[in-house]
Amino acid sequence: MDLKDQLKNLFPDHEPQDVPSEKENENKIWLQDDPIICKYEKRKGKPITILEGYTGANEDFKKLAKEIKTKLSVGGSFKDDKIIVQGDYREKIMTILKDKGFKVKRVGG
Repeated sequence: MDLKDQLKNLFPDHEPQDVPSEKENENKIWLQDDPIICKYEKRKGKPITILEGYTGANEDFKKLAKEIKTKLSVGGSFKDDKIIVQGDYREKIMTILKDKGFKVKRVGG
């Protein structure tokens, strides 16, 4: 006997309702017309990738930062309307953003 059968036995009058999932609303990030700038820098001798130029809400940009960091399995941060990712991941980040529908511009060597 699985969990649904047990619940039906406990609450025979209950009718299940369709509840919209939160994941549908989670993945909606505002897309902008201007490109996001993807830069490469070295700080204290270590390479970093910087994304800047997003004009939407900060929460959307933070979600995007978290998604990029988890997909690449790298560390990073969100500071001053910039996503800072540890390492040189410009190509991978650009493909992730293009798949999401963003326009991306590569700056720097």
